[in-house]
Amino acid sequence: MEAEEQLAGWQAVATLYHRFFTGLLLSVVSRRGAADAGAFTEALFRRQHQAKFLPGIAKLGLAEEPDAVKAAGYHYLANRIGGVKVEFMRESDRKAWVHFVPPRWIYDGVAICGIPSEVSRGVLRGWYARNGVSLGNSRLGFVCTSQTADGQAGLTGYFREYDVPLEPADRLRFAPGEMAPRFDPAAAPVLDGAAWTPLRLAKANRTYAMDYIRTGLPILAELFGPADAAHLARTTGRLVGMQYYDEIAGQLGGVAPGAAGFAAMVARLAAGQDDECTIESLGETARVRQTTWRLMRGVAGLPDSVFDGWHGLLEGLLAVHDRFLRLENRGRRDRGDAAFVWDVLPRLPSPVF
Repeated sequence: MEAEEQLAGWQAVATLYHRFFTGLLLSVVSRRGAADAGAFTEALFRRQHQAKFLPGIAKLGLAEEPDAVKAAGYHYLANRIGGVKVEFMRESDRKAWVHFVPPRWIYDGVAICGIPSEVSRGVLRGWYARNGVSLGNSRLGFVCTSQTADGQAGLTGYFREYDVPLEPADRLRFAPGEMAPRFDPAAAPVLDGAAWTPLRLAKANRTYAMDYIRTGLPILAELFGPADAAHLARTTGRLVGMQYYDEIAGQLGGVAPGAAGFAAMVARLAAGQDDECTIESLGETARVRQTTWRLMRGVAGLPDSVFDGWHGLLEGLLAVHDRFLRLENRGRRDRGDAAFVWDVLPRLPSPVF
């Protein structure tokens, strides 16, 4: 695959999963309430933390830093790789700040207006309050001094190493009003340019967005049950697919009309996720066969709601591409079939009574 085409596929996939994640947050808030949304983000970010924090410390070249600096440096570098606007300020070996500057990546666009404080607090409980535990330092905590969802100038706070071990309830504190120092880019950690090439950064940006869905869809079923999770995720997927079809098609360089055009779009998105996919044109019908599922690779015991939500994205994209076409699933890799298989074919005529 040509580098330009590969980059376009990664960008389209990053956009689609980024919007899907923001949509899931809004769906949980609007359909289940702020408390459930906070529980969702806490569970999701705790699982992300367990999978990524310690391995990421070494990958980002932070292993030799003091723990407070190490924790803040991780959030600075990892989020910048994901395209997030964030600042880092080292006050001392035992105190280092992070400041997530609006516009907030996670609460895309005007979605920020629908995000309650509980969602942000869930993020902090699930990840930031756990950094000291993971580092084996019971004296390391996080102090949040502002939250975007509260109308303050971004999510801001500092990691601080205290003189005594912290009780679990003290690992996260709120101190609204404390002001972070000014950001000096020259004093912030930097990535190793030889290791983090532009191509690697583009791919990592794509993976950053995908990982939220990889983690989030299974957690929806764990928290709310598979039936509710399936409805919530599929509805969200359809809405996001419809709303962002034009943007995704543009990033891919355009999509040809008809069943064959949509099949080619699905194949381009699959390639952008590093999945193996083939298409076959059969007159007015096209068949898509995807033999891998990188998004959920290695995740065992997936409930059907995970596929339902993910599949909703394709349903939404097709609804705008051509509402006179339908997507018929003929193979489910998540159920043990050799591949996901879809037929893109004309919609059946409405029954006449």
